[in-house]
Amino acid sequence: MKLCFVIMGYGKKTDPTLGKTYDLDKTYHNIIKPAVLKAGFECLRSDEILESGIIDRNMYALLIRADLCIADITTFNPNAIYELGIRHAAKPFSTIIMKEKDGNIPFDLNSNKIFTYSHMGEDIGFNETLRCVDTLTKLIEEVDKTKETDSPLFYHIRGMKPYTLPETEYTEIIKELADKEKGLFAIVEAAREKMEESNFKEAKRLWKKASEKVENDVYYTQQWALATYKDEGQNPIDCLFEALNIIKTLEPESRNTIDPETLGITGAIYKRLWFEDKNNIEYLNKAIEYYKRGFTINQDYYTGENYALCLDLKAGITDDPDEKIYLSYAAKKNRKDIITIIEKLKEDEDFEIRTDLKWIYATLANCFFALDDRSNFQIYNDLFFNLNPEPWEAATYNNGIYQLKEIKSQ
Repeated sequence: MKLCFVIMGYGKKTDPTLGKTYDLDKTYHNIIKPAVLKAGFECLRSDEILESGIIDRNMYALLIRADLCIADITTFNPNAIYELGIRHAAKPFSTIIMKEKDGNIPFDLNSNKIFTYSHMGEDIGFNETLRCVDTLTKLIEEVDKTKETDSPLFYHIRGMKPYTLPETEYTEIIKELADKEKGLFAIVEAAREKMEESNFKEAKRLWKKASEKVENDVYYTQQWALATYKDEGQNPIDCLFEALNIIKTLEPESRNTIDPETLGITGAIYKRLWFEDKNNIEYLNKAIEYYKRGFTINQDYYTGENYALCLDLKAGITDDPDEKIYLSYAAKKNRKDIITIIEKLKEDEDFEIRTDLKWIYATLANCFFALDDRSNFQIYNDLFFNLNPEPWEAATYNNGIYQLKEIKSQ
């Protein structure tokens, strides 16, 4: 069977020009892999073979030899761009470039035909998924059939000769890949499974292992920090400071950091630190700072609700009457903004099948409860529980409502 090698970022990555975060695993599993398999190819993504953060011989071999290569350059991941360059230098045809529709296209790729798709950030709409799988499948079949030159290098310098890889070496590499049982992909999948099971201690160990295999990967570091601060088997304070030390490797304190996931996790750690030590107001101030930056950049409803909650918490403890009025007003306005943001999300025809629908309902319930709109609160409270949340999800939601009740009783 023919092989398609996919080069792209993985996990959640932020576009540095837009400040928007995309779950690229959704792109791979919902669009690319189904289309590739439907077109009759085997499908292999770059992170499924890497054992370290550098390109090894397996990567070079597949970039040179694969019958088809798909490069998703969404968020302009430097590794993906570099690997695309190697592919273009190695083979004149059968390379497809794709990208989320927003943002500019690098100048050197302007002349290439680029397959574009619409990504909502956390998910991809059902109808858009169907359209993309169908269109990409047809494109793969056409590219494989025509074998037209799509490499700028081979197009402009007609005398170039493609690289060749000895058959014996290629066979050896494929066998080596097939024999692997503990590759990065397996570690990441196991870590995600442990997160879903709320086994954060084991998830932390696996995310740490993934982070050590691919140094400086933002997504793995974020997940390692997230699992660490959620691991309740340790002393809470020690656990939170350990998580803080992990996330600080991503430099959230730098004003150049625009990744909302990094800022949101940092805010969550400081918020928990304040709940553990309410005498230290600086923890709450830090939580407000990071949640505000994350919400300003990404307009994410979940980060926005946490920002509003922290404003309310500070309003409840400040001795300055003017500050109390300001903080309460800011929290109220923020929640109204969140409701407006979600109302716009509802305009999408695929809204009812979003994977984050239960959290949207939970956020709306929180907002309407805080705004004393009991009628709408009950509507979205019921919608949240009608989606059968996991016990930890229900506990997280109930804890949020409890915190709001505590604020209102002050």
